[in-house]
Amino acid sequence: MQSYDYIVIGAGSAGAVVAHRLSADPRTTVLLLEAGPADHPWTRVPIGFARMITNPAVNWLYSAEPEAATNGRAIPVPRGRLLGGSSAINGMAFVRGQAQDFDTWAQMGNRGWSYADVLPFFKRMESTAVGDDAFRGRDGPLRVTDPPPRDPLFALLIEAAAQRGIAHNPDYNGATQDGIAMSQATIAAGRRMSTARCYLDPIRRRPNLHIETRALAEALVFDGGRCAGVRYAVPGGAREARAGREVVLCGGTINSPQLLELSGIGAPERLAALGIAVRHALPGVGENLRDHYAPRTRWAIGAPGYTFNDRARGARMIGQALRHALFRPSLLNMVAAPMRAFVRSREGLAAPDVLLGWVPMLTEPGPRGPRLSRQSGLTCYAHPMRPESKGHVHIVASDPRRPPEIRFNFLSAPIDAEITARAVRIARAVMTAPAMAKLLVTEIAPGPERTTDAAILDWVRGAAETTYHPVGTCRMGGDPMAVVDARLRVHGIAGLRVADASIMPTLTSGNTNAPAIMIGEKAAAMVLEDAAG
Repeated sequence: MQSYDYIVIGAGSAGAVVAHRLSADPRTTVLLLEAGPADHPWTRVPIGFARMITNPAVNWLYSAEPEAATNGRAIPVPRGRLLGGSSAINGMAFVRGQAQDFDTWAQMGNRGWSYADVLPFFKRMESTAVGDDAFRGRDGPLRVTDPPPRDPLFALLIEAAAQRGIAHNPDYNGATQDGIAMSQATIAAGRRMSTARCYLDPIRRRPNLHIETRALAEALVFDGGRCAGVRYAVPGGAREARAGREVVLCGGTINSPQLLELSGIGAPERLAALGIAVRHALPGVGENLRDHYAPRTRWAIGAPGYTFNDRARGARMIGQALRHALFRPSLLNMVAAPMRAFVRSREGLAAPDVLLGWVPMLTEPGPRGPRLSRQSGLTCYAHPMRPESKGHVHIVASDPRRPPEIRFNFLSAPIDAEITARAVRIARAVMTAPAMAKLLVTEIAPGPERTTDAAILDWVRGAAETTYHPVGTCRMGGDPMAVVDARLRVHGIAGLRVADASIMPTLTSGNTNAPAIMIGEKAAAMVLEDAAG
């Protein structure tokens, strides 16, 4: 058994950040555990997300329970399982969210989480040439880029959006989020900028940092009411490590509540039914699960040459590979949805409540993930940004290798269904704007015959997927259902914090990777502040 000052469980979007910051002091020893491997070739190439979305070597490949809102389908819940976590397999879009998101967290009683409080951490983590110095960081570890809309297709989309009252916004991560823009991305020089690359690679040789991969955390270890370490499995056996100061759990929205429950922290009746001794009663563990439930509208394009179905099928992919090798724009170094719009579903709203994202291709299922369709076209997903429907993540056995039950309860809040239908209508309005006429656009799905909310929602239930943004299962707050306090300390347990997207009380407005990295930055700062007294 070995001892460290800090143990960080999970080397993903937040965990890699925490390990980087805590190990900056050479007098401090840090153990970083990751259940998956150190690397995978496809994580280096941006388009590799299409190969890793179904790859068990780097992906937990979770699946949500079938439910009415999915027409009985088991929705995939991919989560990264390698250094960098989901930042190493995601679509690489960089979206902070709105100021109102974080001000809402503070208004819920979470002191220190207002937009003014978190902005310095967003700035600290990034290095970008985008935007104003008042809002953007220039010398952080994470490189963020903003491709100009050179492509004629994206220029047409900006024009079409303007015809529907949606203005171009040069920096949706700046003063305001409203408008349409090219997606800012964690891509630089044609390579993915995961937290493994940006936070861990530069510090691999720190003698006070020990990174252990293929290490599955099985249970936390306690000394009375204090978390004192972790028991974990590696190929060939079991190990235990002790933490002299703190354990920081960064497993993510699925794995963090799973490990807490496996360790006896959760709802007593649930744990007892599985034969797990109750260490501490916290009924909120695993509750408050939220995600973006997003229908993908599909559009055929009759004009040749505009989409990647025309430019990258068959032998044309060789040209794309050459462009990638020469660090030129290509399919291989493209963010998953290169253009997005943040819009208001109705007049009178204080801020956007709907996200649209455009993918310049049509895909179809393939044996190793999505593949290009023979049909030229566009995909536009559309969804509410701050859904109210809540589900849960709970273990179903005492075996840490058994996947937990994931239930989203999508569209259970009536407002979510209402805004989802509006979102689809907004996507339809942009795609049928006059500027799009030269593309010879034809609606494939949901189909022009679906005109009522009921018809649109019937299609949504049979076709929508998540956007892979689960949050909330170790919610921050001071009420009886909260799991951590505003300093991310687990209620009732000393020496244990949670630092990942699971602590979010509500969903942020857009993709969740950037907020998860910010949480890692802020958590590390709080740990160091508390250690200093």
